[in-house]
Amino acid sequence: MSTQPGTPDFTSLLRPVVRESSVSEVAKRLLDHLSEGNLKPGTRLPAERQLADALGVARSSVRGALSALDVLGIIEIRPGSGSYVREGTSEFLPRAISWGLMLGQRRTRDLVEVRTFLEGMSARLAADRASEADVERLEGHQERMREAGTDVKAFIDAEIAFHLETADIARNTVLSDILHSVRALLQVWVERAGDIEGTVSGTLSEHEAVLDAVRAGDPEAAEAAMAEHMRRASDRLRLSQDADDE
Repeated sequence: MSTQPGTPDFTSLLRPVVRESSVSEVAKRLLDHLSEGNLKPGTRLPAERQLADALGVARSSVRGALSALDVLGIIEIRPGSGSYVREGTSEFLPRAISWGLMLGQRRTRDLVEVRTFLEGMSARLAADRASEADVERLEGHQERMREAGTDVKAFIDAEIAFHLETADIARNTVLSDILHSVRALLQVWVERAGDIEGTVSGTLSEHEAVLDAVRAGDPEAAEAAMAEHMRRASDRLRLSQDADDE
């Protein structure tokens, strides 16, 4: 890859990761160099193979790390073209670092624990405040999850929409904003958990219980159903992390 005038060769700045790296460790290594400001917005990053060779890791680890940085808005992955530093990255990075976005297992699990309480509160408020039109929109997301079948991406997109809709129905903008940020941080792991056996059938029934409680206007049941969903989702997340470390 050719570099822009005055821009150091990105791969020359990277040191090999000492051991087979997890996605979060590779992402942190990349973030360290991006935060130094050596790469201008719009700069194309080296190809996955080049980065994998420079870091001494598998391409799958690099691919997962780039996906994480894309979710966080630090880079942009353009299919068929490559990965590019986003505009405004220099302003975003200090906030990203302060949030500790490069999540290891401990931080991921702590974040999941926080999300469990927030999602429960969201479901409780939604059950108390939902209109008929609100319930119909939730039903639509549930139906899309059911129709997704073996299309994991379509299923996850519909599930995320269900949760975002629930937060909107709760009509608490602060809660909605926090939940949106938390989900973004966990998105890469959520996608990986989607491949765990039993995820689709289990998630469908768990969301159905939440939907039934919201439809019935039962805040306590909605909170309990969401808590049970989050507990089971956390178990699936742990399985995906364990698989990543093998």
